[in-house]
Amino acid sequence: MPAPVVLNVGFYNFVSTEKIVALVSSESAPMRRLIQNLRKEGNLIDATQGRRTKSVIFTTGTAVIVSAISQETLARRMGTEEVVVEND
Repeated sequence: MPAPVVLNVGFYNFVSTEKIVALVSSESAPMRRLIQNLRKEGNLIDATQGRRTKSVIFTTGTAVIVSAISQETLARRMGTEEVVVEND
């Protein structure tokens, strides 16, 4: 059985890539409200180590993870960064 692939979300915190549904920026007001509500409900996993939250990681379970690393960097670490090609 192969070992599960994990993503380093910062400060030696890891998430199974099989469980990740979406990587989202935490900059918008709706995301900030969602984070506050999840924290109150106890469904938030804080992997920021006290740093500023830059991304929100949605998983297949009920828990949501916040990270101090941007979603672009996390996508690059996963090797699935979407490339946008502009036509001139």
